[in-house]
Amino acid sequence: MQFGAQLSNYGTNWEDIRRTSLALDAGPWHSVWFSDHFMPPGNPKAGHGPALEGWSLLTGLAAITERVELGVLATGNTYRNPALLAKMCSTLDHMTGGRMILGLGAAWYDREHEAYGWDFPSLKERSDRLEEATDLIRLLFTKPNDEYVSFDGQYYQLKDAPLSPPSTRQPHIPILIGGNGEKRTLKTCAKSGDIFNLDFWHPGGVDVFKHKADVVARHCESFDRDPAEVKKTVCLPFRIFDTNEEAKAKGAQPWYCWGTVNWIQDYLGGYIDAGAEEILICAVPNRPEAFQRIEEEILSVFD
Repeated sequence: MQFGAQLSNYGTNWEDIRRTSLALDAGPWHSVWFSDHFMPPGNPKAGHGPALEGWSLLTGLAAITERVELGVLATGNTYRNPALLAKMCSTLDHMTGGRMILGLGAAWYDREHEAYGWDFPSLKERSDRLEEATDLIRLLFTKPNDEYVSFDGQYYQLKDAPLSPPSTRQPHIPILIGGNGEKRTLKTCAKSGDIFNLDFWHPGGVDVFKHKADVVARHCESFDRDPAEVKKTVCLPFRIFDTNEEAKAKGAQPWYCWGTVNWIQDYLGGYIDAGAEEILICAVPNRPEAFQRIEEEILSVFD
């Protein structure tokens, strides 16, 4: 079973991220992720809080880690031209020796779009843009090495564009689509993605995970694609408590991975039984000792 960690970009510093990432790289973790916001997300009053840019952090980790896969969960499609993003990811693929995953999402935080002067179109247009960007990036990632790509979409265009050097990862850099929307986001993943990731900061749970996986499978069938080609992952807010009552008192939602060690072990086991291939945990402090406890008391059960 694979486990990954989404570290915080916010209210932290490079030294804490560096130390924690090196500890994860030396441990049983499969992947390390950051998010893609330019101010602490979801809290407009915290605009002056420290917020480190996710792709820059990946570049730093590319130089100092050796084993874990790296990605942004998930890159807001509205922030960067998709061809530029493909080039960034391809460069880091070479720097890491083939450990990059390209995570994409439609973007949602209107406040930072306003702050930095980026257009924030309707949800429909953002969904349209995400689908088109994913198609474009997949063409660049999968083309023969000596060919150019032209693309004439509604929002994005390429004319005889190369992607060189090509990916070191075979058959190509995986594309993860982050988001829970059944009609558009999960359909885009089934069409052109390689990994789906459900974010259960939002209402969810094992039954919801099963349902969303079935939705992806049905979308795959509509594209004559084997559902097994799409890896199933989930991201869970995580915190260990001495008692489950304490977790509830601190604001745990039923779908959070908040509870005692035994409760968390059972809860994660439910996701594994439901077909999750990798479980990512988030909201753990950027401290090596916090993750060491998780390794010893939680992950060791799933070796």
